[in-house]
Amino acid sequence: MSDFQERLAATQAILERIADDFEPAVFASSLAAEDMVLTDLILRKKLNITIFSLETGRLHAETLGMLDKVKETYGTEIKLFKPDATAVENYVSQHGKNAFYDSVEMRKECCRIRKVEPLKRALAGNKAWVTGQRRAQSATRTELAIQEDDATHGLQKFNPLADWSEDDVWHYLRSNNVPYNPLHDKGYPSIGCEPCTRAIQPGEDVRAGRWWWENPDSKECGLHVVDGKLIRIKQAV
Repeated sequence: MSDFQERLAATQAILERIADDFEPAVFASSLAAEDMVLTDLILRKKLNITIFSLETGRLHAETLGMLDKVKETYGTEIKLFKPDATAVENYVSQHGKNAFYDSVEMRKECCRIRKVEPLKRALAGNKAWVTGQRRAQSATRTELAIQEDDATHGLQKFNPLADWSEDDVWHYLRSNNVPYNPLHDKGYPSIGCEPCTRAIQPGEDVRAGRWWWENPDSKECGLHVVDGKLIRIKQAV
């Protein structure tokens, strides 16, 4: 596991640099496996990086239960950002509660209201944000850089686990007894909102269960895209 130890040390160094050089900085956690690795690394070292999550109003009960697990394990509450209630009500009244199944456009509009707009509020006033994205997660993330210049939000974006494998993630979680979402044990490697996530079958891509009714090249919620297109953010020097 020497390669893993090198990746772990590099990740720890990146997080420490973010905390020291990019204050204030935030970590956007989905409460999934990768994000629990980063949560553990940040809270164990008491790094000056605020952790937040987007409470979309359509999350699994198991995902919401992770908020209590984090508090019980680390004595820290994750800050929540929720969608604008009026925007949600207007979407539901005009298109229906589950209109996201009707078209990619309707799905992305739902994501915009429930995730993109709250993210914008969560990032406001910060110098950097951290994500748990990995290159191996999907076809849209194969060129993912560890540090990016996010001109859209006007700050630096860090993906400290960009070169971690699925095995790396689970080795860390199990070796350090880190709590994780029980849905992972039920065939959910990637977890989003409940109506937009299903378990995958053996051999399927890890993100096959996200928006499974769409083509793979459209499977981003908008947190990392602009105007429906994947952001090709320039790698920071």
